[in-house]
Amino acid sequence: MDVLCLGESMCVFAPTTAGPLRTAAELHVGVAGAESNVAVALARLGARATWRGRVGDDPFGQRIRDVLEAAGVDCGGVATDPGRPTGVYFKDPGPEGTVVHYYRRGSAASAMGPGELAGTAAPRIVHLSGITPALSASCAALVEELLVERALAPAAVSFDVNYRPALWPVEKAGPVLARLAGAADIAFVGLDEAQTLWGVKTAEDVRERVPGAGVLVVKDGGNGVTAFEGEARHYSPAEPVDVVEPVGAGDAFAAGFLFGRLRGASAAASMRLGHRLAAGALQTVGDLAPPPSPETVRAILEDQ
Repeated sequence: MDVLCLGESMCVFAPTTAGPLRTAAELHVGVAGAESNVAVALARLGARATWRGRVGDDPFGQRIRDVLEAAGVDCGGVATDPGRPTGVYFKDPGPEGTVVHYYRRGSAASAMGPGELAGTAAPRIVHLSGITPALSASCAALVEELLVERALAPAAVSFDVNYRPALWPVEKAGPVLARLAGAADIAFVGLDEAQTLWGVKTAEDVRERVPGAGVLVVKDGGNGVTAFEGEARHYSPAEPVDVVEPVGAGDAFAAGFLFGRLRGASAAASMRLGHRLAAGALQTVGDLAPPPSPETVRAILEDQ
C-alpha cells in the first residue's frame, strides 16, 4: 500500500437541476467522504490507495464500495455492520450557498474504534481527518491510536484538520485538532478554519500554533498555499479558475500533495500538483474530477 485512508464515507443526494431541495423532482446520488475522496484521487493518479471504514448492510454501503472499487481503490478491508446504517446527507442549493443536511448519527462508521486496523500491514502513509474524532468517543480513540500512538508505524501519518462545526463546537474542537495536527508528519489546514478554531490571522500564526507538524500545509483559498517544512517556508499561488462548486477541492489538493511526496517531489512541486487537482475539483459538480494526464503530472513533479 502507498496510502491507507480511514474515515466515514456516505452517500450524498442533490437536486439534478438548479433549485432548492424542497421543490426538487429528482435527486442525483453520489458518494462522498473526505478520506475516500483522497483515496479515489490518489488511485486515479496511479498510487496504490486503500480506503478503510465501516458501512451498513444496505444499498448505500454497497454503492460506496462499488464506486470506490471502480475508481481503483482497495476496499477489501471495509467492514459491514448489520446493526447500523450507512450515513447519508443531502445538499440544498440556494442563492446564498448550499446548505447540507446530515443523517449520520449512529452510523456504522461512528462505531469504529481502537483495534480497527489490527493486523493491517503498514502503508507508506496513513491519511486521517479531523472529521473522524468528532463522530464518537471510540472514533476519537481510534485516531489517537493511529496518529499519536502510531499503531501502524513506521507509516507516516497525514492529517487534514477538516473542521465541521455541525459535528462539534469550536470550544471543544480547537484544542483537540491543534494537538492532533501537531502530532502529524504532514498536516493540512485551511486558513479560514484555523482562524475560527484558534483565532489566528496568518499562515505564520498557524505555524506557531501547530509547531510540531513535520510539514504544515496552510491553504488560503484562491490566494495560495504556504507549506512549512522544518525551518523552510514555501509559498505557491493558486491557479485562477471559474468556480462551479468548491466542495472537494481541499481533498483534491491533499491527494495531489501526498502523491508528490510519494514520488519524492519537493514541497513546491507537490503544492503545484495539489493546485492542479484542486482546480479540477473546483470546476466540476461533485467532489471528484478526472486527473491530469500522466505526462502533465510528471512534468509538474519534475519541475523542482
